[in-house]
Amino acid sequence: MKKIAVYTSGGDAPGMNACIRAVVRGAIYHGLKVYGIRRGYNGMISGDIFEMTSSSVSNIVQRGGTILKSARSKEFLTPEGRKKAYDNLVKLEIDGLVAIGGNGTFTGAEVFYNEYQLPTVGCPGTIDNDLYGTDYTIGFDSAVNTSLEAIDKIRDTADSHDRVFFIEVMGRDSGYIAVQSGIGGGAEIVMVPETHTPLKKVVSSLKDGWRRSKSSSIVVVAEGDEEGHATEIAEKIKAQVGDKLDIRVTTLGHVQRGGSPTAYDRILASRMGLAAVEGLMSGQKNVMAGIINNEVVYTPFIDTIKKAKPIHDDLLRMVHILSI
Repeated sequence: MKKIAVYTSGGDAPGMNACIRAVVRGAIYHGLKVYGIRRGYNGMISGDIFEMTSSSVSNIVQRGGTILKSARSKEFLTPEGRKKAYDNLVKLEIDGLVAIGGNGTFTGAEVFYNEYQLPTVGCPGTIDNDLYGTDYTIGFDSAVNTSLEAIDKIRDTADSHDRVFFIEVMGRDSGYIAVQSGIGGGAEIVMVPETHTPLKKVVSSLKDGWRRSKSSSIVVVAEGDEEGHATEIAEKIKAQVGDKLDIRVTTLGHVQRGGSPTAYDRILASRMGLAAVEGLMSGQKNVMAGIINNEVVYTPFIDTIKKAKPIHDDLLRMVHILSI
């Protein structure tokens, strides 16, 4: 292992730059040459690959987004596109790859490895925290704190006007952001894809609060909830309660992906980036570097892609108990 390349792909997440920094400096420390690939698989196909030095990653640990940029590549889904990507890596004599991203990134890496056997180690970069094989993913803690700050501010205006706010957070297939920001923000109800929350239960809970002269209520909704988006759910609730409750909706959207990473995400990303480099050097391939119980572990890409990562029942139970 003499030369490696690093790329980011899919949705950006706070902490990706800290991970890139750790990969670059970890590789240099171990005597490897390291290359950056701009715009993920698209850059691999177009040959947008450049050598990185220690100064290439100066002053980026605190920055959100990714200096290597990110993109989704339709061409990489084709055998012809992957052949172009491989040929470009061979020209530069790249011996291994570090892929920073989520489910889609690792799916691409799995297919690419099976075709060309180029060793690849992934770092889980996604705010959704939905990847099997690690307790937390890069960007999740930052996204939760961003959501929590917004919930706190919305709570102020909700309380001032005796309103019910439905707040939609990201999580198409995972309710991790909703649950943790909901607990931290004192939400009365949290709606997530992993469990079914009947609308009649939501109505009953809100009416109960109203009868107890509760001045405001917060309902946190993961965007992938089976009842629909927050706007749809709020409309259904309004149809059942009429004018008894003043209901408003806020969708946080992509603000959750931006901003400086928290200290936790910077450290987590740095650990994972270094673990990816050292994993490649020790012969790891076609795996993701994760951290479970504060220990570095390597999980096959196929498991991170196919195995579910359920929300612990204790967290869901906590939401119910603390909302009373």
